[in-house]
Amino acid sequence: MLDYKVKIGLVPLRRNATDRPKGTFLTWYSAEQRGERFVKYIEDNFTSENVSFVDSKGLGHKDLIYDDASAADIIERFKDSDVDAVFIINCNFGNEEAAADIAKALGKPVLLWAPLDDEYYVDGMRPTDSQCGLFGVSRQMQRFHIPFSHLPCCRVESDEFKEGFDSFIRVVCMVKNFTGMRIGQVGLRPAPFFSVIWNEGELMEKFGVKIIPINFAIIEQRMKAVMEEKPAEVDEIADYIRNNYTLDDLTPQYVERMAAMTVMYKRLFEEFNLDAISAECWTATPVMFDGLAPCTVYGLLNDMGYLISCESDMHCLMTMALLKCATLGEGKPLFGEFTVRHPENKNAELLWHCGPFPLSQKAESGIDSEARLVNQRSWFRGKDGTYTIARIDQESGNYMILPLVADTTPGPQTHGTYIWVEFDNLQKVEDRLIDGPYIHHFVEIEGDYRKEIKEFCKYFPNLKVDSAVE
Repeated sequence: MLDYKVKIGLVPLRRNATDRPKGTFLTWYSAEQRGERFVKYIEDNFTSENVSFVDSKGLGHKDLIYDDASAADIIERFKDSDVDAVFIINCNFGNEEAAADIAKALGKPVLLWAPLDDEYYVDGMRPTDSQCGLFGVSRQMQRFHIPFSHLPCCRVESDEFKEGFDSFIRVVCMVKNFTGMRIGQVGLRPAPFFSVIWNEGELMEKFGVKIIPINFAIIEQRMKAVMEEKPAEVDEIADYIRNNYTLDDLTPQYVERMAAMTVMYKRLFEEFNLDAISAECWTATPVMFDGLAPCTVYGLLNDMGYLISCESDMHCLMTMALLKCATLGEGKPLFGEFTVRHPENKNAELLWHCGPFPLSQKAESGIDSEARLVNQRSWFRGKDGTYTIARIDQESGNYMILPLVADTTPGPQTHGTYIWVEFDNLQKVEDRLIDGPYIHHFVEIEGDYRKEIKEFCKYFPNLKVDSAVE
């Protein structure tokens, strides 16, 4: 399963310089006071269920890292604690050698920050040059070919710091989970869908993604075991379906098997230690299980935190996982494809699929907000709001991600699960999709995460951000 908890190592730095009296230039005292205050503020205000910190207490000189020996000590601490990222804090000028050594040894995302230098004495002296040192630290990172992020010079208490640090936390979660992701491949692609072809070897070489093949003989066997065992969870899920959807005349006969398939997929995640699953659906499941459709099952699993992509679209699945991590696990990614233009609004598009949206993403009002099951497939309109719309794809081994953003807009009622969205220039979007390497399948998630996607790609040089539509 994807892990949305991140652990960040805090590295308050000062320059390895001569100590000077308090009230003069570039003093140890000022760096020590600032370091203690910054670390305490960050730990007090940003520790949460998903975010924890490892600090430098007891290391260096008064908890400040400043030379080779203290850098080696904090590297050891961070490795023992298995941190997911490093936050370099220039408490005065900082120390570029120590910063680069720490970042290089850990190989994790790095955030650089120089607090605002806002203290000046009446005689013209100042105790810090934090921004000045930031340029030295960043240049050292470049020489070591270390990718890094940075926050603008600002006060730790500011909204600017809060927004920037929160964004970095999300990027860390994305990097952590994308690295070495374990994806189950259930079945083959639909025969006519050459558009979803992908390269398993390249995904392993470029991103460390491990593909775990699961053929339909295993699916049949595991499904049979659940049906024979009939665990209580099957009845619970079946009751949930009956109580939360309006069922047509065709669906009731399938409800128990829909619930059993939901349990079966949950067990697959646990049995094979999977982060996500790319599955064949309408071309295989109904044949194997006497007309059973998996569409709503995928939506139920999405609400439970299990990601499954439709139609064996591996690249779309990877995008689903990436966007969910951008929300620290709170968001529910939608598998909605570019389908038809709005009949009246030239910049509006239908993002639709046959029924895999999670019920939690249903619109709150309107004639098309009722959750219906029509021959087992969910029919409802998704929530209104702002959505990030993105897809990872590749051509000739060159991987790209296209991040878009759009707001929902009114549109005609239709079947399946869907949202209508309005772009600034839909024709420009369509032209980019046609030029490739993209297809109609895209992922949508509430919120604007284009910034996080661009920052994420710094840490995966084999994945380029497509900025053609901005």
